[in-house]
Amino acid sequence: MALSLERPVLLEGEAGVGKTAVAAACARALGRPLLRLQCYEGLDLGQAVYEWNYSRQLLEIRLSEASGGTDKQALRGNLFSEEFLLERPLLQAIRSPEPCVLLIDEIDRADEAFEAFLLEMLSEFQISIPELGTLTARSKPLVILTSNGTRDLSDALRRRCLFHYLDFPSLAREMHIVRTLVPEAHSRLVEEAVAFVQRLRREDLDKTPGIAETLDWVRVLFKLGMTELPVDPAQLAPSLAALLKTRNDRWALTPERVGKLIDGPRIGQDVGVAGGMK
Repeated sequence: MALSLERPVLLEGEAGVGKTAVAAACARALGRPLLRLQCYEGLDLGQAVYEWNYSRQLLEIRLSEASGGTDKQALRGNLFSEEFLLERPLLQAIRSPEPCVLLIDEIDRADEAFEAFLLEMLSEFQISIPELGTLTARSKPLVILTSNGTRDLSDALRRRCLFHYLDFPSLAREMHIVRTLVPEAHSRLVEEAVAFVQRLRREDLDKTPGIAETLDWVRVLFKLGMTELPVDPAQLAPSLAALLKTRNDRWALTPERVGKLIDGPRIGQDVGVAGGMK
């Protein structure tokens, strides 16, 4: 739909549900290069769009002065030409000779001013540079924006995008992901570990473990030689560093609670609960 309508896609969801992986998967499936812009507070046009190569411009000025060369007006026009332009991810996507996938990751971390700047690009696939004018896309990229919901995005941005909310995968889906990416792990270990993580996500945690944490944990358990989860919670304690990423969560998940998570509902019951997630 995004390709046929030439519209950006906004993916929202909790951290760790796989939003960034969706963009990478789209790039692989389409056979396109992936360009990524990681957003953060204070992100400006110089890091996201373009900046001028000041060192080369200064060198050009000195060479011109030393040779007694061109007049100031001609020199200025030369200095602010594409030869001295440093392209950043957004401009790279616009100027790419072949279609690409542009990932604007965690747009909610950027400020509202940067979000407002994006509106022109997302609606017209063009970027305005005062010294050069308006640069229009040579080939329109597939743009994917992700948001963890740390702040509300503007209605103007949302209007320009197709929207999809990405939740944590169901138990069956997460098992398929783990089996695909960690094929060396024993099937029973995968079933029990993924079911454990699904139950763990229902706990009151500072940071809910995502799919990446599940994969890391299964790899750790495999490296420890496990083919299933141990009955004794103490044997799992060292490996939980792959799942629990805050001090509070490490302290809150006592051996007793770990034991209850190990002995939780049977796999079939968990599938029923997780399968209802959208």
